[in-house]
Amino acid sequence: MRASIKNLLATACRKLGHVESAQFEAELLMAHVLRSTRSFLYANPELELLHKHSGKYKKLVKQRARGQPIAYLTGECEFWSLSLLVNPAVLIPRSETELLVEAALDKIPNTANWRIADLGTGSGAIALALATERKSCEIHATDISEEAIATARENANRHDLRQVHFHHGSWDKPLTGKFHLVVSNPPYVDADDSHLDQGDLRFEPRAALTPGKDGLVAIRTISQFAKTMLLDGGWLMVEHGWEQGPATREVMADTGLKNIATLRDLQGHERVTIAECK
Repeated sequence: MRASIKNLLATACRKLGHVESAQFEAELLMAHVLRSTRSFLYANPELELLHKHSGKYKKLVKQRARGQPIAYLTGECEFWSLSLLVNPAVLIPRSETELLVEAALDKIPNTANWRIADLGTGSGAIALALATERKSCEIHATDISEEAIATARENANRHDLRQVHFHHGSWDKPLTGKFHLVVSNPPYVDADDSHLDQGDLRFEPRAALTPGKDGLVAIRTISQFAKTMLLDGGWLMVEHGWEQGPATREVMADTGLKNIATLRDLQGHERVTIAECK
């Protein structure tokens, strides 16, 4: 006997009861299976699904109930109004990272043809968001993961953002020349932080989350070579943990960067620190 959309959603909500947004996620998974919109579900609650569709849906709900990130189950995530492909090889883009994009756009003139580097690009979220807003800029994105670079390239092709160039390698190693702006959302969580064993973080690539016992290692590394990458008057911008603002400012000051400032996210947490190369 076939099951209707309404009944399948009700069952899914019960199984996802521990998830705060169970109804929303149940609908999102259903829309994914049917390749439809959530409004289609509302308009057709009595529609009975083919067995292959209901079977796939039940499998996804079961995986979500076990804690697997919904973005990995659907294979997509929205960032800066861009629909990005995501998979377990890349971090799931988060809304707080949009603050880094905003900080960069605040410095880049609308008609600028700057050279910009995005270090540790993952899915390409930051680089592609900048490319959509500053179409004359030349953007170079790096990642040590070949799988991440492949995903980022696919996302760039998906949105026809040809001014973004992807390079496989560690941080600045694949890049040449000077840049007006360097941005990065590097791994910054201490390896013994209990949050790594909670929620979506359990399923995301560990190397993209933590650099080891000292969460500031990557930020120190980037700050040290930034001065050799940046043009005079160029900017370095990094995302960091909400308690790492003071330490990040100290790291940047120690490397000789100037005009250091930290920006707060919507929750009031220090989230992005910027510095100028002088």
